[in-house]
Amino acid sequence: MSKKAINRLKVVLVENNVSNKWLAEQLGKNEATISRWCTNDVQPSLKTLIEIANILKVKPADLINNIEQ
Repeated sequence: MSKKAINRLKVVLVENNVSNKWLAEQLGKNEATISRWCTNDVQPSLKTLIEIANILKVKPADLINNIEQ
C-alpha cells in the first residue's frame, strides 16, 4: 500500500524557489526534520504548518493536499 502525500510542502518550496535548509533556518529546526516533512514520513503540527505558511507567504490550505477521492 503506497503512502499518500498529505502535505504539499516539497512542491510549495520548489514553487517559491527555496530550500529545505532555508526553511529549517527560518523555523529553527533541523534540516532532517524538514526533509521528513517534505517526504511525508511525518507531518508538522498545525501550529508549525501555519508558521510555515506565514514564512512562505501562502495560505495554510496551500500546504495540504486535498485527499478526498
